[in-house]
Amino acid sequence: MSGLGAALLTALLTWWTPAPQTDRLTHDFSFTRAGEIVAVIQGSCVRCDWGEAGREAAVLRLSIDGRYSQHLFLSRGETPATYRVRLGTLPPGHHQLRIERDDDLSAKGAGPATIEVLGIALVVDGNDDAASAMAPIVYARPNTVGKFTDLPLLMWYEIVPTKRGRQFRYSVIFSNEDGGTQTDRLMATWGRTTDIEFIYGVTVDENGRIVAEEFQGPGHEVPAFKGRHEGRHPLLWVSTDNNMVSESGPTQIRYAPAAERFDLTNQSREAVMDASPWTYAIASVEMRREGKIADDPPPGINQIPDPRRFVFVEACGNVGNAALALSVGRFSVQSQPALEWTPSDRGLPQYRIVRDGCFTIATPLPAGSRASEVRAIRVQAYERAHEKGAASAAPNPVTLTRINKVFMLDDRYLPGLSLVAWRGTQTLRAGGEPFEVRVP
Repeated sequence: MSGLGAALLTALLTWWTPAPQTDRLTHDFSFTRAGEIVAVIQGSCVRCDWGEAGREAAVLRLSIDGRYSQHLFLSRGETPATYRVRLGTLPPGHHQLRIERDDDLSAKGAGPATIEVLGIALVVDGNDDAASAMAPIVYARPNTVGKFTDLPLLMWYEIVPTKRGRQFRYSVIFSNEDGGTQTDRLMATWGRTTDIEFIYGVTVDENGRIVAEEFQGPGHEVPAFKGRHEGRHPLLWVSTDNNMVSESGPTQIRYAPAAERFDLTNQSREAVMDASPWTYAIASVEMRREGKIADDPPPGINQIPDPRRFVFVEACGNVGNAALALSVGRFSVQSQPALEWTPSDRGLPQYRIVRDGCFTIATPLPAGSRASEVRAIRVQAYERAHEKGAASAAPNPVTLTRINKVFMLDDRYLPGLSLVAWRGTQTLRAGGEPFEVRVP
């Protein structure tokens, strides 16, 4: 990741910290040139806990020069946390940011919010300037308003070269998805309970002119974007329970998190979460609040064990027309001297990886397991399951190229240190011997 973080430091024109305020704050600032503005806000709220019904968060309403900008959820609790938001493209001169508590949207049991503006910056760094100026503004899904679910936590973009120039591709990490893939299958095949969605792409030529726009709509279709803009920012409405977007919608509440740049070469999209480890905690306690965590739930009922029991493995490879799963080898008193193996697919073909590239798998261990007990990872190739009556070709070998990290969550639901990493080229045949990587 680069980009915006560096630009904030090098392009900072006003960086001073007034005294913290409770529930409302007014911050004046000035710039000598027009440009896209990013604010760094620190906030916390008394008694707030995203995992506890009735105390989830205090919600702030932001306005610029008297005009509504966006809402900000203080979702990270009582400890002061930093939130980066876009304020849009502003002309040179004096401006005023006003932040005030929205009592109608705040959890009834959430106490006073402490708010500070740590800095306001003009983004002037090449690609970051263009990418920030064209990042989407996302409107809330109607059935999330007032319900503290499926909150947009982060936005990031990637830059992809095209024949016509380059494309900025924007994705959002939502705290969960209320529809779509069941929770336990999400963990087995995506290694998370957040919902990560590409929402908008814009192609610009060498002169920075927009030549094409697209968005991911209902049904995962990707049509051309023909909706409205605010400045150069497209306006998108979250419209489905699995967080697809549309060009219009009924809600007025919106979000504009700062778009951070990521290069995901040889990494899965979950690496964006790893860079902001608090996202694991938000997702975990939302699962708890929504009743999606149980002691030892069977697969297929939209529940998972405690997320702190899972081993998360990020790996890369070419799966082709086969399928891939892994097993976690754990030392236990009962199994010694052999290891106790826990399969990621839980015996179900649909819980295996069937896509190329980098991916993350999460596997639940028995209650009481600790990261120090993990001794090995086995990777296994399988014939891909097909619908009844569908013809299937013999699976090609799977090529494994990387295991980037292996970790468990700590008591606070934050990722621990990686236990092992591996690089190489390993060929696996469906039904053949697994490949094993030992943990030092």
